[in-house]
Amino acid sequence: MNALTPAASAPATPAAQQEMLPHFMLELRQLLENYLSAEQVRQVERAFAFSERAHRGQNRKSGDPYITHPVAVARILAEMHLDAETLQAAILHDTIEDTSVTKNTLLADFGETVADLVDGVTKLDKVQFASRETATAESFRKMLLAMARDLRVILIKLADRLHNMRTLESMSADGRRRIARETLDVYAPIAQRLGMNKLKSELQELGFRVLHPRRHAVIGARIKAMIGNRREIMGKIEQALAQRLREDGLQARIVSRIKSPYSIYRKMRGDHKTFAEVMDVYGVRVIVATVGECYRALGTAHGMYKPLENRFKDYIAIPKANGYQSLHTVLFGPAGAPIEVQIRTEDMDIVAERGVAAHWVYKSEASPANNAQMRAREWLQGLLDSQRQAGSSIEFLENVKVDLFPDEVYLFTPKGRILALPRNACAIDFAYAVHTDVGDHAVAARIDRALRPLRTRLVSGQTVEIVTAPSAAPQPQWLEFVVSSKARTAIRHYLKHLQHEDAVALGHRMLGRALADLGGTLDAVPEAALHAYLEENRLRRLEELLADIALGARMPALVARQLWRGDGGSGASPRDQVVRISGSERGVLSFGNCCMPIPGDPIIGFLSAGKGLVVHQTTCPNVIEMRKQPERVVRVDWDAEVSGDYRVQLRIEVANRPGVLATVAAAIAAANSNIENVEYLERDAHSASLLFTIEVRNREHLAEVMKRVRRADVVLVVHRQQS
Repeated sequence: MNALTPAASAPATPAAQQEMLPHFMLELRQLLENYLSAEQVRQVERAFAFSERAHRGQNRKSGDPYITHPVAVARILAEMHLDAETLQAAILHDTIEDTSVTKNTLLADFGETVADLVDGVTKLDKVQFASRETATAESFRKMLLAMARDLRVILIKLADRLHNMRTLESMSADGRRRIARETLDVYAPIAQRLGMNKLKSELQELGFRVLHPRRHAVIGARIKAMIGNRREIMGKIEQALAQRLREDGLQARIVSRIKSPYSIYRKMRGDHKTFAEVMDVYGVRVIVATVGECYRALGTAHGMYKPLENRFKDYIAIPKANGYQSLHTVLFGPAGAPIEVQIRTEDMDIVAERGVAAHWVYKSEASPANNAQMRAREWLQGLLDSQRQAGSSIEFLENVKVDLFPDEVYLFTPKGRILALPRNACAIDFAYAVHTDVGDHAVAARIDRALRPLRTRLVSGQTVEIVTAPSAAPQPQWLEFVVSSKARTAIRHYLKHLQHEDAVALGHRMLGRALADLGGTLDAVPEAALHAYLEENRLRRLEELLADIALGARMPALVARQLWRGDGGSGASPRDQVVRISGSERGVLSFGNCCMPIPGDPIIGFLSAGKGLVVHQTTCPNVIEMRKQPERVVRVDWDAEVSGDYRVQLRIEVANRPGVLATVAAAIAAANSNIENVEYLERDAHSASLLFTIEVRNREHLAEVMKRVRRADVVLVVHRQQS
C-alpha cells in the first residue's frame, strides 16, 4: 500500500466523520449533500484524506495549510454542481506537481478518469525549458490537449486560477502583475469562450484591480456615485416593467444589473469614450418561462420605452459562438437614462452564467448536451487540428489567443448554414472555416452574390460563397488579412513546406557564393568536415543548415570559413559569386517596403535574422546602414527568367474632378496591373496627389502602366515613388 494511501480501518460513524473534518471541508460537504449521493460524498472525502496527507507540512505563502487551496477549488466547482470525479480531481490536482505522489498512485487508488484529470491540470514545472515563455506555452498546450480529451480539465484549471486570484496578496508585486496579465490574456477569454460568464467576470475584475488599481478605484467610485443618484429611477423602472409584464400575462423574474468597472473600462478604451459617454451602465435581466415569452416580453419593453436604433441583438435565433442565448436591447428610460435589457429563459440564464458547466453531462454522445457544451466540443476539435499543424508550443498558444476574440460576426453559407467568425474576419477566414481544402484553393468570394476579393472584411448577416480553383494555393500575404486561428495555422502549415524547399535552394546558392569567395565549392568540402560541423551544431542533415542560412539564422560567410579549411579544394574552380533571384523564393526572401525593388532594378541583399534575405534597391537610403555589417550583405541579381508580380508605388498628380479615381484605376487595369491600395496624399480645390500601390512584373511592365496613366486627360504628372 502506498504510504500516502489512507490505511484501511473500520468505517467511522457519520457523526465521527464530521468531527474529524476541518471547518472548510465541512462547508464543502454541506454543498455536496445538496446534489450528490452519500456514496459520492464519501468518494470526495476520501480524496480529501489522501490529499491532506500528501500535502501535510506544506503551507501556502499566506501561511495557511496548503490543503485549504485544493478544497477551495473543489468548492468553486461544487457551486456549479460538478460531478464527484471532477471534485476528487480538484482536491488532488496539485499532488503530482507538489508532492511525491505519481500518476500511477492516483490510477491505482482513484481510477483512470480522476488520474487523467489531475495529470491534465498538472504543470510541467519539473521539465527544463529554454525560457519561462516556452515553459508556459508548453504547459498550456498540454493542458488544452488534455482539455480536448475531457472538458473538465479546464473547469478545474479555471477554478484553480480563480482561487489563486482571490488570494494574490501574499505574492510579490511582480508576481501579482504577471499572474493578473496571464489571467486577462488567456484564462478569462477561455472562460468566456466556454460561456462561463460569472467566473469570467470575476477573473476580469480581480485581474483589472491588480494591474490598474487606481483606474479600478476611480471607475468603481464613479459607479457608486451614479447608483446613489439614480437608484430611485432604476427602482421605478423595474417596478413599472414588472407591472406591465403582469398586465400582459407574463410571469417574469427581473434582476437589476450594474456593469463592472472592468467592463466599463474596456468600453471606454475600445470606443474612445469618457465615463459619462458610456450609455448602458445600468441594465435589467428579464427571465421568463419559454422562448415565445421572450419575444412577447421584448414587445412589452419596446412598448414602454423607445429602443435605441441598431442596439437590438437576437442571440436566441443566432446564439453566440460559446452557446450564449438571449435577447438584447437598449431603451431610453425616464430622464434619458439608457438601460440595457436582456431577456431569456431560466435555462438560458443558467447556461449564460455557467456555460459548459451548466447541467453537466459527462462525455456521452447519446446524452443531450446544452448549446454551450456542443459549441465547446466543436472549438476543442479545432484546437486539436491546430496543435497538429503548429510548429511550436508558443505558436500554438498564439493561435489560441487569436481565436479567443470576444466579438463575432455571423455569416451564412449559400445553403443557410451559420458560421461564427472573429470580428474583422475576411473571406479567407470564411473559406477555411468551411474546410481547409476550400481555403487552400480559394481564389475569390461571392458576398451577397457580388464577386469580391478574398481580403474583403465580412459583416454579420452576409451570405458568402467561396470560388475555388484546383491550381490555386495559399499566399504569404494572406497572413496579413486573416484573423482566425484555423486560417492562420493552415496557411502557415502550407507555407512551411513550401518555405523549406525554397530555403534549401536559396541557402545552397548563398553558401556556394560564400565558399566561392574562399576558392572552394560545396561539393569539394570534405565529407568528414561537413559531418563534424553538422554534429557540432546539432543539425541532423545538410538541408537544415541550408535552410538556416536562407532564413538568416546563420551567416553564410562564417559557415563557409568553418567548412573550408583550404585542405580539400585546391583544384576547385570559383562559381558565380552572385545569388540569382528568380521570384520563386517568396517563402524565404522578401523585398524591402522602403524601396520596393522590381526586376530590372539594381539590387543588393541583406541577411536579417528571422526575415531571411531582404532585397533592396542599391539606391535605397537604408543601404548605408546595411554596409556597416558587411558579413550580412549578400551580392544578388535578377535571374534571366524572373516570375511573379512585384509591388511598386506610383505618385500621380491629377486634376481634382469627379470620377478621377475611376479614370486612373481603369488606366492601370488596362495595363494588366492589379491595384493593392490607394490613398490621397494632398488635395485642394484644383488638384490632388494620389499614391497607388500596384503590382507589376518588371520595369518594362511598369513603364507600360505609367504610359497608359499619362494618357488619361485628368493626369498631370506620374512618377515612381522612391524612398
